[in-house]
Amino acid sequence: MKLALAETKLIRDSISIISDLVTEARFKVTKNSIELIAMDPANVAMVIYRLLSSAFVTYDVKEDMTIAINLNDLKSVFRRIKPEDTMTLEVADGKFKITLKSAQTRTFNLPLIDVEEKEQRVPDLSFSAKVTAPSSIFSDAIEDMDIIGESVSLVIDKKTLHVMSASEVSNADVEIKAGAEIKIEAGDKLKAKYSIEYLKKMIQGAKLADSVVIQFNKDYPLQLDYIAVDKLQMTFILAPRVDND
Repeated sequence: MKLALAETKLIRDSISIISDLVTEARFKVTKNSIELIAMDPANVAMVIYRLLSSAFVTYDVKEDMTIAINLNDLKSVFRRIKPEDTMTLEVADGKFKITLKSAQTRTFNLPLIDVEEKEQRVPDLSFSAKVTAPSSIFSDAIEDMDIIGESVSLVIDKKTLHVMSASEVSNADVEIKAGAEIKIEAGDKLKAKYSIEYLKKMIQGAKLADSVVIQFNKDYPLQLDYIAVDKLQMTFILAPRVDND
């Protein structure tokens, strides 16, 4: 395989986000995309990622292959990317070869690794609530909740999404109302609670896409979709936190 990418932030930022959830990963390289499905070590969160062939300047893949690599090593190399760099990715002699080229050419060879991990399957989920909003609005709401507590409640009431958090002494509520930029599709009033620690990692998807699709149900997994048309899709699935009282 030989892949060339001019818009390097697409893969640089993607790997940075994914590496906050998993440290080793297997990428499936097909004739249409680079794909990843991975679960975090605590089995609380899943990330599904596709970087489309149409995002590349050159995309030469003769047959499907699987590449396993340490994401911290990869992220360290990607931190060295300069804005003017173009990137070429190859597999040669058992190594993952990264070439960064601008006024100078820099080459990095990283080892391919063996990842003993069962093949992950994307769960078949059914949602009663769907919100499409600018990703920055949702990110700001989660950052606001981080001031208050360790969990976030998402509540849909009619055409309003409430992002809420509470502690023993404080509470906060951000109202996100349906409008020109915000679409809310829901039936009955719904409420679900999720870990803010994981949400803070997932909202970094805002670096990749201007909008986010938020789907959930009562005491049910949350799904966040960040899509850059003809470039990439990053999806997160997060298990709910269920109160025992």
